[in-house]
Amino acid sequence: MNLLSSLFGAPLQSLTASELGEKLKSGQPMLVLDVRQPEEYGDGHIAGSKLIPLGELSKRMNELPKNREIICVCASGSRSQSATRLLVGQGFDASNMDGGMFMWQRAKLPVKKGVDA
Repeated sequence: MNLLSSLFGAPLQSLTASELGEKLKSGQPMLVLDVRQPEEYGDGHIAGSKLIPLGELSKRMNELPKNREIICVCASGSRSQSATRLLVGQGFDASNMDGGMFMWQRAKLPVKKGVDA
């Protein structure tokens, strides 16, 4: 283990907005986990994503599947990186979407408004 890995942990898996868009189109079984605040989520999110704000994640991990890949998303990629690190540390198969919803929208991928029922 090199010095950076011992200080910061192993590098996290990540993917781009376009890569996530392609995975979703292909129907791969996964969960998109949005870790923003409810008002941010309501302003626009990835259809079918599950909202668990980062501050609640450690208490709500029992709501997440251990048998599916989880892709963490936030506004810019910072909170989702923290969420990914937390989930990986608890044995989940988790990846971070680089650039968050900013890059998702920049890639002109579909955004759903409002809060899912």
